[in-house]
Amino acid sequence: MKHNVILVVLDGLNFEVARHAMGHLQAYVGAGRAALYKLECELPALSRPLYECVLTGVPPIQSGIVHNNVSRLSNQRSIFHYATDAGLTTAAAAYHWVSELYNRTPFLAARDRHTDDKALAIQHGHFYWNDHYPDSHLFADAESLRLKHAPNFLVVHPMNIDDAGHKHGLDTPQYRNSARAADIILADYLQAWLDAGYQVLVTADHGMNNDRSHNGLLPEEREVPLFVLGDAFSLDPNATPKQTELCGTVCELLGVPHDKPACRELLK
Repeated sequence: MKHNVILVVLDGLNFEVARHAMGHLQAYVGAGRAALYKLECELPALSRPLYECVLTGVPPIQSGIVHNNVSRLSNQRSIFHYATDAGLTTAAAAYHWVSELYNRTPFLAARDRHTDDKALAIQHGHFYWNDHYPDSHLFADAESLRLKHAPNFLVVHPMNIDDAGHKHGLDTPQYRNSARAADIILADYLQAWLDAGYQVLVTADHGMNNDRSHNGLLPEEREVPLFVLGDAFSLDPNATPKQTELCGTVCELLGVPHDKPACRELLK
């Protein structure tokens, strides 16, 4: 199978909040056009280690990206690498740590904020570095990349949910409303992506706790959503995907050779 894929990583989104606050995504589930699964994130429940886990299928203690201050290029094979090796086009609108993992490190804004380089793993990119960079702008950045470059694989990675969690905590109106706001922004783009033939996965790196942080074993820190939308998905309610299987599953959708674990129950 060969499909184009959009992977949306809603940074810091707890599963239970995703389940009850993402009304537009849940409308697709209710219509039988999407499925929602609960994933348990790998440990530690921190951002940079879990970007690496989602995009390479490798847990932090194996990748060596064990906390957010490990600033170096990944030494693992990511979806971006498998895709570009197969001649596909890659793009990302994402936090600058994603650029540091797969393109160049350290991140130099003047050089790396806007990236167009066929020789890099992420060939086309818009990268940001302020956690309050508006999700509305980030999604517009991603859509501009899609319309200009028609990437086979696009990562969309906004930060406002996580930012609200760090400022206010899990059980707060601000955190829940940031999730609702992201769902509303997604509603502007989702059907167009599906109409263009993209398979869409919407997930999170980690959750959030009431201490306004995340790193440990609490369910609210580790349980994250995975929404899948598109005609390549089985929507099997009994599928049990793992975070370490997202990389291989996306590679299966893209139809590119890879050596990662995949959750084939997710796919038709």
